[in-house]
Amino acid sequence: MDVSKYRTASFNYADAGATKGKFPSGYHHLTRSRTIGSGLEDFEAAADALMQWDMHRGAGLKVRSDAATAVPDAVVVLTLGPIRIPCRVVYVIDEANRQGFAYGTLDGHPEAGEELFHIDYSPTDETVTAHISAFSRPGRWYTRLAGPVGRRGQALATDRYFAALEKACPSAR
Repeated sequence: MDVSKYRTASFNYADAGATKGKFPSGYHHLTRSRTIGSGLEDFEAAADALMQWDMHRGAGLKVRSDAATAVPDAVVVLTLGPIRIPCRVVYVIDEANRQGFAYGTLDGHPEAGEELFHIDYSPTDETVTAHISAFSRPGRWYTRLAGPVGRRGQALATDRYFAALEKACPSAR
């Protein structure tokens, strides 16, 4: 699959970048965190897995991107069976103890909204924590029809993302 056709695609929502602050109304909001490891080595491994799309692969998605890592404006098209899930990276977090990115949904995505993923390292107690936050609403007829089942699918995907990040940590091996 060629991701270049999505290079010029528009976001299918009006609130690009809103995961940096207060989530907009009119969307379903999701905010979850999970401790996935301990120590700097776990932090670096989890951050690499996140930024190199391995979290998505580990959750069972096929990944096609025009960039090897999550960088601003990178286009990534995830697939789950026949379903295409096109997104564009809105911003990246690159701090000493926090790494991550947010991507927004593009025209053709089953949902409309934005999702933020980041890994935090606490030097105080060496805890490594994964965070996933999103605002979304149905973007296609079939996701509108699915109703609450779609939200259950998002919760399942979130659990799979956390599991993939935890598995990337050396302490989990």
